[in-house]
Amino acid sequence: MKKLILNSYAKLNLYLEVLNKRKDNYHNIKTIFERISLCDKIILKARPDKKIKIISRAKNLPKDSSNFAYRSAQLLQDTLNITRGVDIKIIKRIPLSSGLGGGSSNAASVLVGLNKLWRLGLGRNRLVSLAKKIGSDIPFFIYNIPFAQGEARGDRIRVLKAIQRLRLWHILVVPDIKVSTPAIYKSWDRISASGVTSGEFEGLTRPRYDVKILPSALKKRDFTLISGALFNSLQQVTTRLYPELIRIKEKLNRLGLESILMSGSGPAIFGICYSRKEAVSLCRQLKREKRSWQIFVTRTV
Repeated sequence: MKKLILNSYAKLNLYLEVLNKRKDNYHNIKTIFERISLCDKIILKARPDKKIKIISRAKNLPKDSSNFAYRSAQLLQDTLNITRGVDIKIIKRIPLSSGLGGGSSNAASVLVGLNKLWRLGLGRNRLVSLAKKIGSDIPFFIYNIPFAQGEARGDRIRVLKAIQRLRLWHILVVPDIKVSTPAIYKSWDRISASGVTSGEFEGLTRPRYDVKILPSALKKRDFTLISGALFNSLQQVTTRLYPELIRIKEKLNRLGLESILMSGSGPAIFGICYSRKEAVSLCRQLKREKRSWQIFVTRTV
């Protein structure tokens, strides 16, 4: 095998509760991941030398070791004494720095793909342990499942068996804003340390429901309960810094959606739709306004 083509899917956080800051400067969280159909394309091509080369037309995509896909290949080489190299072509569709896990998904695709391309024979547990060394969201993508609960840094994965057959439709809006995840977490740290528990940041650390409620609501397709159970500790932090996100939420709400949330540290905002037909209709309405938003219709995969 000399070449491998993979879909590298995005994720949504249907629930994201930040618990506290860890001694390693990461944060303990509870989250529910959903894998969605929006995806990049990863093309791996074997090289006779040991060089790792990132190839992409995407603007602002790093092509050195700051790229998670590059680091995945490099980690395999260093850990297993691999003397082969690879060209990694990334056809980007997942917006950069959007809270949709594009870089993490690319990294997972490279780990899984090179395991096949280089015939390494690594099992899932070994791939997950390697993934944890690169980034917190990467293990979820290694599991190759539509839904999972993440704990610790988000890298301790528990399969949500009861909803693996569930398929949701979404309208997804990504404004032309680049959000720094470390900066958002630093803001969360400052606000949390100040003891603010009311007013603007009332929902920062105290969700209405806990992480166990949402899977049950999803299984029943109880959209009223789903709407109340969606939660993101970082949403108020990010929307305070980027008020345009509030306008997106208000716009989706005026269009009739109730289950609306920011994914990750943002700025991607998604709404859960009843059907593909509703999602497509909303997408057309939003695109007619010709705002500087990227708008997608996506579903669980």
